[in-house]
Amino acid sequence: MGLEQKAGDMGIVTVSLEKALGWARTRSMWPAMFGLACCAIEMMHAQGPRQDMARFGLELMRASPRQSDLMIVAGRLSRKMAPVLRQIYDQMADPKWVVSMGDCASCTGIFNNYALVQGVDEVVPVDVYVAGCPPRAEALIDGIMLLHEKIEREKLRGVKEPPVDLRTRTYPTTVAVYDKAPGRS
Repeated sequence: MGLEQKAGDMGIVTVSLEKALGWARTRSMWPAMFGLACCAIEMMHAQGPRQDMARFGLELMRASPRQSDLMIVAGRLSRKMAPVLRQIYDQMADPKWVVSMGDCASCTGIFNNYALVQGVDEVVPVDVYVAGCPPRAEALIDGIMLLHEKIEREKLRGVKEPPVDLRTRTYPTTVAVYDKAPGRS
């Protein structure tokens, strides 16, 4: 009993090498943990059993940059920590991607002083910006899914697309918002 008898007349499945590599890269991402402030708690929550980022191929956070291809920068970045972030980014295997998680990592949020870098993109190239202070775990997962779509569209030549900006996207909250007050027409 061969494959032909089991499959019947299904034909041959073909796919381009770029699509196959994009699919494989998105299903086997290993993120490097780089939690700097309160956003790191939400990053840990996204990895936990309720949100479970392992469903999307991000099995566990790595402490070693040589085993990682995704860096999630969560929180404010000080000028003293910026060279360390760059060194970790340089040690990561190619191809590599960066997610800027939270307002502090994207543009220092409410902390506007001389000791902080005004956005992680001054130090490393950012692929996806996730908004919020701190952003919810669902927002981080949405950013990861957008990064997956971006990776699947990449060509083999290494030309990267511009970053995806989630700072303009709105997320549903637990508070109900009404257009009109109840009882009014």
